[in-house]
Amino acid sequence: MTLRLLTDAIFCITPPGGTMTGSDVCRFGVLTASDRASAGDYDDLSGPAIERFLEAALTSPWEVLRRVVADEQDAIEAALVELLDTEGCSVVVTTGGTGPAPRDVTPEATESVCERMLPGFGEQMRAVSLKHVPTAILSRQTAGIRGSSLVLNLPGSPRSIHEILDEVFAAVPYCVDLIGGPYITTDPAVVDAFRPPHARRE
Repeated sequence: MTLRLLTDAIFCITPPGGTMTGSDVCRFGVLTASDRASAGDYDDLSGPAIERFLEAALTSPWEVLRRVVADEQDAIEAALVELLDTEGCSVVVTTGGTGPAPRDVTPEATESVCERMLPGFGEQMRAVSLKHVPTAILSRQTAGIRGSSLVLNLPGSPRSIHEILDEVFAAVPYCVDLIGGPYITTDPAVVDAFRPPHARRE
């Protein structure tokens, strides 16, 4: 795959030998909610972990826009709306702010901007993490739909991000199909996206 820098915040990935048109590119938003990362106290490691997973897993053309904001509900909501409504992201993956601490407000921001929630994602993500750490039961991760876009909450740990995406991303492409987004394909060696036979493009 080739990686091409479009702007400070947008990267474009195209399969080898591939070409892209606006209609077949899936735009992903990666939103990090972190007081310290947004203040520049340390580098954001979680957002790049999500991008590395996408680069390994996706075989269809995609772009990614990155944002880092403080753990403030208004700021998270504004960034989500910008990525979804203004930038046209079909999938926004958040990282951070999903625990029980007072400033962990990413789930509240997600529920505020989404029209419908998908609780099955949160249930499965907690089940995955509970295989590794007992404190995963404290997570409030969720997912929801705004228009024809999917919002997915992930924890802030890069290791947990990979553990969870390895298990739940298989459901993302068909979910995006159902809500009217672009057709996403994956490398089965990384994640085998599930679609019922009638929804597959040969």
